[in-house]
Amino acid sequence: MDHALLSAEKLTCIREGRILFDQLSFNICAGDLVQIEGPNGAGKTSLLRILAGLSRPYDGVVKFKQQDISRYRDQYYENLMYIGHLAGVKGELTADENLRFNLKIHGDNDQNISETLAKVNLTGFEDALASHLSAGQHRRVALARLWQSKAKIWILDEPFTAIDKAGVIELEQLFIQHVDNGGAVILTSHQDIQIGRDRLQRITLDYNFD
Repeated sequence: MDHALLSAEKLTCIREGRILFDQLSFNICAGDLVQIEGPNGAGKTSLLRILAGLSRPYDGVVKFKQQDISRYRDQYYENLMYIGHLAGVKGELTADENLRFNLKIHGDNDQNISETLAKVNLTGFEDALASHLSAGQHRRVALARLWQSKAKIWILDEPFTAIDKAGVIELEQLFIQHVDNGGAVILTSHQDIQIGRDRLQRITLDYNFD
């Protein structure tokens, strides 16, 4: 599809001698909100890391706007926000400083940090070192980057982990807003996602015993 933002073409992933998925192909277009689902060990995180360019598939290719991401890495990363199990938050910086650092590396310093932290229920923790925050607060510092992001493609591994019910609703609304503005979201989640079936697409991976 020539209008696809992201294309997976015949991806095969092998880990520790086991085929997680084989010849997997799909397209992600602007406006798509996609959940990768399947049992533990099916390869959900491995697939996200391949899509994000952090791991290489055994076979197949990932393309951004029809260009191999391994050859156009800089262009792809300018359009990608990836948040994995490791949050990418610097423990020696405060919550405020972490978000300012994120804005700086993306060349944008005009956003209201306090307002962004309020979105993830971190008001009052602006000056706390990230290393002193709880696991849930640490995760919310990472997720706050989504409110700052101008990237078209968001790839998120278990974004709702350690997030309360109100925070989950806030995130779901943000995802819908992002795709309505021409972006795309690809995520995994062990939690039920309260987004209508007409908005949420699913790619299901099966556990391969071979």
